Amino acid sequence: MTTGPVPLISVVMAAYNGAGLIEDTIASVLAQDCDDFELIVVDDASTDGTLARLRAVTDPRVRVLAAQTNGGPVVARNMAHAVARGRYIVGLDQDDLCHPDRFSTQVAWLEAHPQAVLVASAVGLLEKGRIRPARAPFETSPVLIDWRLQFGNPLVWSSVMIRAEAVRQLAVFERVDRLYAEDFDLYQRLSALGPLGRIDRPLVTYRIHPGGASRRYTQTMDHNATGVLAERYADLFGDAAHEVAHLALVHFTGGVAVPDAATFERLGKVVHAVHDRFCATRQPSLADQALILGEYSRLWWRVADASVRAGAVSPGAIRAVCPPGLQPRHPSPRRAIGSGLVGSARALLSRWQALAR
Repeated sequence: MTTGPVPLISVVMAAYNGAGLIEDTIASVLAQDCDDFELIVVDDASTDGTLARLRAVTDPRVRVLAAQTNGGPVVARNMAHAVARGRYIVGLDQDDLCHPDRFSTQVAWLEAHPQAVLVASAVGLLEKGRIRPARAPFETSPVLIDWRLQFGNPLVWSSVMIRAEAVRQLAVFERVDRLYAEDFDLYQRLSALGPLGRIDRPLVTYRIHPGGASRRYTQTMDHNATGVLAERYADLFGDAAHEVAHLALVHFTGGVAVPDAATFERLGKVVHAVHDRFCATRQPSLADQALILGEYSRLWWRVADASVRAGAVSPGAIRAVCPPGLQPRHPSPRRAIGSGLVGSARALLSRWQALAR
């Protein structure tokens, strides 16, 4: 049993075969300008020497637990959370890096926003030695984040700080049946308890590499994320909730081209129904409305452009089903012309191949 003063912050981390990356991640935690924390790392039965490297860390703020069998990241994080003592819970994966002022900046934000239950941050993406900004939105608000949660996960797990008192109101920290979408599910459940915020500057560097879970388990992630979204859609779409959740997640949030014009029209109706209900129930301020419409337009025209470029939908069909409130013209005329030409060529090629069979 751990004794001593209760820390302000508990960092929970699952570790599995992280040798070669995890030491830099731990170093970024130990370099924080706020030193009132504990780092709880659960080694999930690694086979590559990760546990030995963890046990070599001598800083007393680092606590290492060893799972007897490999149970996956949700089980490991739940083990860490079960012994966490801090007022705030920080999420961090074994391969990501905290900026030195991450903890102090997020604590200050939560103390200035007592109704909020979570704050995340923007992240930088590190791939092949270069850091680039993450995808939009670049400016957020708690209302925009809640709007985005209706269509997919807008927050990076390694960037979140959560009030421990809010988590204690949940039946479980992370749900095992939502593996690889467990953070998305957690945010949905927390959003019922209070606002979720984001600091719109990078406080974390997210490392992209072939061994990352988001690349290795995409199919499981999409399936379980669809299940999370279907729960939120159940009262609006009934028996069709799972189908339309998949449609929204893959195409509207994922930006994947639709297969045909009928699917695109269906997507537009689904997204508009969700958006319309949100505005009616939340009644966002003018400032939040502007942020929402900006993100709505970005996501809509991204999938519209991809669909035109794939030759699945014509530009005219896109304009005909543009949701109310959005400009019915592509925001980039030059891009629209290029995508239309590429799409027309692909559509002609597809028809020619069909005739040649």
